[in-house]
Amino acid sequence: MAIDPRKMKPNELVRLLNSTPLGEVISERQLHRHRARAGFRIGDGRTADLLRYVAWLVIERHRPRPEPAGLTGYEAMKERAAQRNREMALLGRDIAPGDWVHSPREPVRRARAERDFRFFCEAYFPQTFHLPWSPDHLKVIAKIELAVLEGGLFAMAMPRGSGKTSLCETACLWALVYGHREFVALVGSDEEHAASMLDSIKVEVETNDELEADFSEVVGPVRALEGIHQRAAGQLYQGRQTHTGWTAREIVLPTLPRLEWLGNHSPKSNGAIIKVAGITGRIRGMKHKRVDGSSVRPSLVLIDDPQTDESARSPSQCVTRERILSGAILGLAGPGRKIAGLMTLTVVRPDDLADRILDRDKHPQWQGERTKMVYAFPANESLWARYAELWRGGMRADRGIADATEFYRQHREQMDAGAVIAWPERHHPDELSAIQHAMNLRLDRGEAAFWAEYQNEPLPEEHADDELLTADQIGSKVNGLRRGDVPIGCTHLTMFIDVQGKALFWLIAAWEGDFTGHVIDYGTEPDQKASYFTLRDLRYTLASAAPRAGLEGAIYAGLERLTEATLGREWRRDDGAMVRIDRCLVDANWGSSSDVVYQFCRQSTHASTLLPSHGRYVGASSIPFSEYKRRRGDRVGLNWRVPTVNGKRAVRHVTFDTNFWKSFIHARFAVSMGDPGCLSLFGRNAEHHRLLAEHLTSEYRVKTAGRGRTVDEWKLRVEALDNHWLDCLVGCAVAASMDGVVLFGTDSKPVERPRVRLSALQGSRR
Repeated sequence: MAIDPRKMKPNELVRLLNSTPLGEVISERQLHRHRARAGFRIGDGRTADLLRYVAWLVIERHRPRPEPAGLTGYEAMKERAAQRNREMALLGRDIAPGDWVHSPREPVRRARAERDFRFFCEAYFPQTFHLPWSPDHLKVIAKIELAVLEGGLFAMAMPRGSGKTSLCETACLWALVYGHREFVALVGSDEEHAASMLDSIKVEVETNDELEADFSEVVGPVRALEGIHQRAAGQLYQGRQTHTGWTAREIVLPTLPRLEWLGNHSPKSNGAIIKVAGITGRIRGMKHKRVDGSSVRPSLVLIDDPQTDESARSPSQCVTRERILSGAILGLAGPGRKIAGLMTLTVVRPDDLADRILDRDKHPQWQGERTKMVYAFPANESLWARYAELWRGGMRADRGIADATEFYRQHREQMDAGAVIAWPERHHPDELSAIQHAMNLRLDRGEAAFWAEYQNEPLPEEHADDELLTADQIGSKVNGLRRGDVPIGCTHLTMFIDVQGKALFWLIAAWEGDFTGHVIDYGTEPDQKASYFTLRDLRYTLASAAPRAGLEGAIYAGLERLTEATLGREWRRDDGAMVRIDRCLVDANWGSSSDVVYQFCRQSTHASTLLPSHGRYVGASSIPFSEYKRRRGDRVGLNWRVPTVNGKRAVRHVTFDTNFWKSFIHARFAVSMGDPGCLSLFGRNAEHHRLLAEHLTSEYRVKTAGRGRTVDEWKLRVEALDNHWLDCLVGCAVAASMDGVVLFGTDSKPVERPRVRLSALQGSRR
C-alpha cells in the first residue's frame, strides 16, 4: 500500500515512526500535543505532513530557551523543566479542535441514520451485522426503533446467536449519540452480566472507526484518554472540563460547548449516561446529577436475559423478578415520564419468567415477540434419520460432518422439502444451508436445548410427574389459621432443625392422631427478613450473629437462640389453651456439625425434647429398615429406628429412611382438604408460602426396582437447589410417628418371635 508522507493519518504516522529498530519513540498523545502546538504548520487538522513535522521537531529541538526571570544556573534549569511539565500537562488535558473532535466525515450518512435504526446498524457496525437481515430481524428492528423514538416496551425471544443482544447494545448507542434518550439503564440477570454488556459498548466507542468518523464529539474525548481512564476527571476541551465518566459500572458521555458544524449548538449527546444494575440489585431511585445541576432518571431500560437457569426453575424467583420488572424497572423514569424498555429473553422452561413476559395475555404492555429458527421441519424424516447416523458416526470417528454433508448434498432437494427456515443465510462455512445448520444444532445440542434456545418452545420437564403437586398447588393448600396457632384437634406438636453452615432452617408442625398435619410456623436462624432468599446468598448468617465464634461455636449459639425462642415458649391452641413442642429432631448429618449437635442435645436445658437425627438414603438396592436386625433396647417404628448407643456419644439418636418419608409427605399434600391425613399450611395467602413450596418441590422421584421391591428414589431437580424446608417437614413427620401418630394402614408392627424355654424345646424333640 502506497503511503503519502505529505498526508498521513495520525495513527499511520505513529505506526510508521515506531516501526524503526529504535522501537517506540512516540505515542498518539505525544503526537496530539505536537499537532496542537504546531497548528496548521504540520498538517490540515485531519492529516499530518511528515516532512514538515520533522522540520518542526528540529527547530523546536534547537530553539533557544529564555532564562527564567531572576534565576540562573541550576535553579533556572529546574524552573524551565517545571514550566515545560506544566505546559505538557495542560496540553495533555486539553483536546484541540480539529484533532480528536472534528466535523462529520460523511454528514449525509449521519443525517440519514438519525431516524433509521436499520441503516445505523448497517452503516456503523458492518462487522457485527454482516449477513443479510431475515424477516424476523426486520420485524424486531422496527419494534426497537419505535420503542426508542416514541417510548413503549418491547420483549423479544430470538434463537441463540441471532444477534438480539447486539441489536439492543447498538440501540443503546443509537439512542445516546443522537440524543433520543439521555439516560440508559443496562439491567442483567446480575450486575456482572450487565457490566459485560457495558464492556461491549465501551469497545465499540473506543475502536469503531465508523463511529469516530461521524460522531467525534462522543468518540474523540474517549479516545483521547488512550485507555487511561483516570484522565477523564481532568480532561478539557477548549479550556473547559468535558466531565467524561468512564468506570466499570457507568459511562458519562462528554459535555462539549457549541460546535460550528452543529449549527452552533451543543451536541445532543452531552452528558448522556449509561449505568448498569442486576435485576435483583439496587434499581429503585437510580438517577444522575448533570453538570447543569439537573437530575435525570433512566428513560431507556435495556434488559438482557433477566433470568438464569437456576432462577428459571424457581417459581418464587420468577415471581420476584416479574414483580421487579413490573414495578421497580418500569418506574425508573419517575412520575409523568414514559419509559422505553427493550428486553431480550431466552425461554428455559414452560411458565418461567421469559415465557410469562412473552405471553401477551399476561403482559400485553411488553409486546412480546417470539421468533424461531425453524418454522416448519423437513417432511422426509427417513433421509434425515440416515443423515443423523452419518453425523454421529463421523463424530465418533473424528471425521467431522463431511460424510453427512456429502449425503445431504446428494439428496438436498428431497431433504429440504417442507422446511421453512427463518434465516436462510445463517450457517457455517462447512454447511450447505441453514436447514442443515439447524438439524446439526438439533443433533449436537440435544432436543431439550434446541427447542428451548433456538425455538423458544421448551419441552416439558423430563422429570415431570403428573402425580406430584406443583409449587402453586402446594402453596394454595392454606387453612386460614393464624401463624403460630395450633388447631384444636391436634394432639402433637413437633419441630425439626436442618443445620447448615450459614443458617439453621426450622419448621414446626401440629398433628392429629391420624396424621392430619398443619404447618404452623417455619423460618431460619438468623431471620432473613426477606420474602425470597437462597442459602448461597444469605444476608444474615450464623457467623454474623456470633462474630467472635468459629463455625462450631456459631452453630451452637444459633441452636441456643432458636430453641429458646421455640421450645422455651408456649403455643396458643384454638381453644385458648397453651401447649409446648413435644419433640424436636436436630439434623446431625451436615459436615463437621455432627459432634456439635450431639453436644448441644446433651447439654441443652431442653434436652428431654431434643434428639439428634440422621436421614439415610435407602434406595432400591439398599437394605430396607424393616430388614435390619433388631438389637435389645432398639426402638423401631415406621421406617425409623432409635438404636442403642454406647461410647463417645452418650445420646440416643434416630435414623430414618428419607426416600420413604418424602413420598409420605407428598402423599399427605395430595389428600383433599378436610379428609383425614391431609397436610395444610397456615394463613390465607398462597403467595406467602411460595418459597416454602419451592423447597417442597425441589426434588423429583424416580421409581426404581431392586431386591424384589419398587421404591421411590428422590433426587434434586437442579444441583444446589434449596430443599431444606422439605427436610424439615420430613423430620417433623418422623417425630410425630415416634410420638405415636399413626396413619391408617401403616400401623403394622413387626412380628415378635415367642420366647421358648430350652426345656420345652428339648421336650418337643423327644
